[in-house]
Amino acid sequence: MPPSAVAPVSPAELEARLRLHRLPDIGPARFKKLLEAFGSASKAISAPASAWRALGLPLSCAEARRCPEVRDGASHALAWLERPAQHLLMWDQPDYPALLAQISDAPPLLFVAGDPGILEKPQLAMVGSRRASRPGMDTAAAFSRSLAGAGFVITSGLALGIDAAAHQAALDVGGQTIGVLGTGIEKFYPQRNRRLADAMIASGSAVVSEFPLDAGPSASNFPRRNRIISGLSLGVLVVEASVASGSLITARLAAEQGREVYAIPGSIHHPGAKGCHQLIRDGAALVETVEHILEALRGWQQGSFSPAPVKAARHPLLALLHAAPHTSEALADASGWALSKVLSALTELEMEGSAICENGRWIARVS
Repeated sequence: MPPSAVAPVSPAELEARLRLHRLPDIGPARFKKLLEAFGSASKAISAPASAWRALGLPLSCAEARRCPEVRDGASHALAWLERPAQHLLMWDQPDYPALLAQISDAPPLLFVAGDPGILEKPQLAMVGSRRASRPGMDTAAAFSRSLAGAGFVITSGLALGIDAAAHQAALDVGGQTIGVLGTGIEKFYPQRNRRLADAMIASGSAVVSEFPLDAGPSASNFPRRNRIISGLSLGVLVVEASVASGSLITARLAAEQGREVYAIPGSIHHPGAKGCHQLIRDGAALVETVEHILEALRGWQQGSFSPAPVKAARHPLLALLHAAPHTSEALADASGWALSKVLSALTELEMEGSAICENGRWIARVS
């Protein structure tokens, strides 16, 4: 997670980070490794290639640092950031989404078109098939309208099918929605949803991407972006999906991140229901009504949610519980504490009235 108190990033450091971000074979782990090893992106950029090789980084990374395309791309990104409603969130800065910061491979840079503030609001991810049936699309829209009306931001991948239906339905009821791209923001894909994305940005919602602005569609990018969809959210609802659907990747990542996973069942004869049935067999909550979700995420409904507890909670376990209910084992994994220490701390929190255990999951009490 980001440090609790950090210095603002200087213009030179910002430019250096944008250059690092464009280098080949640099993912979140290597990006952070460079910053930790050299103290800043500026120093990493100017370090000798031998120092990069000593860290185990490929030669291609070091050699690309002074490539004109890398410098020009960083300059273009700086110009992009000067325009209204275009932002960059960095993993070690205080405006980075708190929930996303908890995942092990949080993106070091996140481009945002629209309102970055909504990334801190309680979100429910809705995902499903790109070739969804009409009943599936109608179900997605109905759940999205109800969840948006209950105060949740609807997060999805701006793909065709279920994603688009969920985004549009949230907008239709005046709600907010976040689209996570598998391309750079300036290389939007699929183009058929470009108008929807523009409407989201114009209405106070947001479109985000961890990829450089000009990054085009690549098959490997879309599974990678799914960890952001789940990482931003309290839970993931799979509406309709085959067993080979990328939505199951999002659900698996959500479970690994300690998020809730919900699935809507369907006919045993419909291929688009088989993925949801598989998730339910694997432990996902079977959902038939919106109330099933609202009951599971008690305290986050409209009127009772306040973002303050996540920021203000002094106890580290309470910060996790304010984000989502957890089992004691999940709290041990998320906090890095020994299970015995977690159980002892939970007993104290329960005695002081800050937390309660229901059906095997610990829940923070909202005062």
